[in-house]
Amino acid sequence: MKTRLFRQTLAAATAAACLWAAGPAAAEPLKIGFVYVSPVGEAGWSWQQDLGRKYMEQQLGDKVKTQYVEDVPEGADAERVIRDLAQQGNKLIFTTSFGYMNPTIKVAKQFPDVKFVHSTGYKTAPNVATTNARFYQARYVAGILAGHKTQTGVVGYVGAYPIPEVLQGINAFTRGLRSVKPDATVRVIMVNSWFDPGKERDAALALLDQGADIVTHHTDSTAAVQAAEERGKWAIAYHSDMLKFGPKAQLAAVTHHWGPYFTREAQAMLDGTWKSDQVWGGFKEDMVALEGFGPAVDDALKADLKAKEDAIADGSLNVFAAPIRTNEGKVVLTEGALDDKGLNAMDYYVEGVVGKLTKN
Repeated sequence: MKTRLFRQTLAAATAAACLWAAGPAAAEPLKIGFVYVSPVGEAGWSWQQDLGRKYMEQQLGDKVKTQYVEDVPEGADAERVIRDLAQQGNKLIFTTSFGYMNPTIKVAKQFPDVKFVHSTGYKTAPNVATTNARFYQARYVAGILAGHKTQTGVVGYVGAYPIPEVLQGINAFTRGLRSVKPDATVRVIMVNSWFDPGKERDAALALLDQGADIVTHHTDSTAAVQAAEERGKWAIAYHSDMLKFGPKAQLAAVTHHWGPYFTREAQAMLDGTWKSDQVWGGFKEDMVALEGFGPAVDDALKADLKAKEDAIADGSLNVFAAPIRTNEGKVVLTEGALDDKGLNAMDYYVEGVVGKLTKN
């Protein structure tokens, strides 16, 4: 009995010595959750968000462990999914759609030790930060491109919802278009959905039937680009490069790049320096780009567009500089330029947009 007890004690002591020699146990990876409003698919908003997640994983390696839930409707479903991710032990959660704003704020109050980053919203809390890309900067340059290529002077725009983020894009695009072709117009159809390929396709076809020879979109699928390809017209894609879905149609794509930002937020969590803030990034921060040029865009035009991008990045060109008037003739700004507060309160169409804005 004494011999057996001695052997057990010796084995335990040996195991403890080995653990001590190996050093402290490796830190558990930071668990990070993502909530996507549409399927990841092969292109679009959620696809681009997911590229950012993968970039972060590549940069931080085994220091992080991520998971995502895709195709989550805004509202009660979003609240349930966000709460579930917090309950699963995720300490940083990215909620990546405007309509997740209130659910994020609500769940954040219930989990004060979890940090949240909400995309495209404006509400913050001690443990909720917001981020947004200055999509409108690339939209303005895309409008310049459309101004050089349109023959009919009519461009179609498939929108999701009449909220500031979408209106900024429509209005910036229109101002860029009319800086080249002052009499050109933009026709808009709102589909009241971020992702509904059927509605997006029907809207794009309707706009083409109304005389548009170029269509663009602020929706998540490739439907508008594919509709233009079928009709032999041009398209400017959004969120991600969709050239493979419209190899003849796509003039270019306005794209968003989230990877470096996601990585900085995760690293701040690892370092214990994370803070609630509001981050907007445009050309200067490489969060937006105009890329994926199709064969119809020559090198001279690309150089002109790049010069405009550089001017926006260095501040010598402001997309929303005065004068600004609505398409109903109301004066919005007589001098200076819209600040971020004005951008976030945008609730009008500018001159050149055809139709009356119907607000939700």
